This record gives sequence, C-alpha cells and structure tokens, in this order.
Amino acid sequence: MGIFDPIKGFGVTFGMMFKKVATEEYPEAGAPAAPRYHGRHQLNRHPDGLEKCVGCELCAWACPADAIFVEGGNNTEEARYSPGERYGADYQINYLRCIGCGLCVEACPTRSLTMINFYELADDDRQRLIYTKEDLLAPLLPGMEQPPHPMRLGDNEQDYYVNGPELARAEGKEAAQ
Repeated sequence: MGIFDPIKGFGVTFGMMFKKVATEEYPEAGAPAAPRYHGRHQLNRHPDGLEKCVGCELCAWACPADAIFVEGGNNTEEARYSPGERYGADYQINYLRCIGCGLCVEACPTRSLTMINFYELADDDRQRLIYTKEDLLAPLLPGMEQPPHPMRLGDNEQDYYVNGPELARAEGKEAAQ
C-alpha cells in the first residue's frame, strides 16, 4: 500500500459526488424487458378463438418443481373449447414454486403453452401468485370468438394444425393493409 492510495480513493469518491445520478423510476415507468426474455406463461389460442390446450397434462409431468396442475375435460358438440376431444378444464401455475426453466413449454405438443416477456411476478399475497386458466389465457384478438363455439377452421382437429397458421398469416396481411 502506497502513501497516496487513500488520496486516490477519496479522489474517486469526490469525483462521483458531482456526476448526475442515473435513477430509473421503476414503478411509474418500467424498463422494457429483453425481447427474448422468458417470464410469465401464456396459454395460446387458435385464430378462431378456440384454445390450443388439449388437457394432455404433459406440461405438469415435465415440471421439475411440480408447479403446474392440469385437469382435462371432454369437449362436446354443444360446448367445444378446443378442436380436439379434450381441453384443459382446470389449469393452474403456482409461481411460488415455478423456477422458470421452460421445460413445460418444451413438453407441450400443441405449442399451447409459451412464455411471454412479462416480468412483474412479485406480490405480497400468496394466493394471487397461483395463476388460473383465466389469468393465463391469451386475450381475444379481433376476429376471434369466445369459446365455447363450433370449429371454424375445418371439420377435424388436423385442419387446425394445417390451415390455422395459413389463416393467421392471411388475417395478419389483411390487417396490415
């Protein structure tokens, strides 16, 4: 240690005293998340509004923290929530247990479950950190109809996976014009 080291340290402190402080006003103006950040989960929909989740429970089996609960239900012709035979009747994610690993997204065969870049997941009430199906479902976009309703993109489930992406792209082009 040299004789001038304490003076150098005080010099750094003294130099920082007159610089403008860079403060982010977080609650009022939140910083945008990185585009590929994975935060909260979302249950996606088909272009006509039917849910993509078929209630297979693979996401719950893949979750190492046991944070997901899925209970499948059967579709009927009077009450159709997804194109397949089944749908996710009860869907819950417990964010007190979720570790954000994304294994549930990888396990989903219909690409129903994705992670969006919403990062504000803290709360002071434990019950509000258990997200239900209503909290997780993607919002209805223009042209979508609230389920239950009959299939609009085809006669069977396979039509949704063949014609669905093409219809979504065509609707996107029409909206852009």
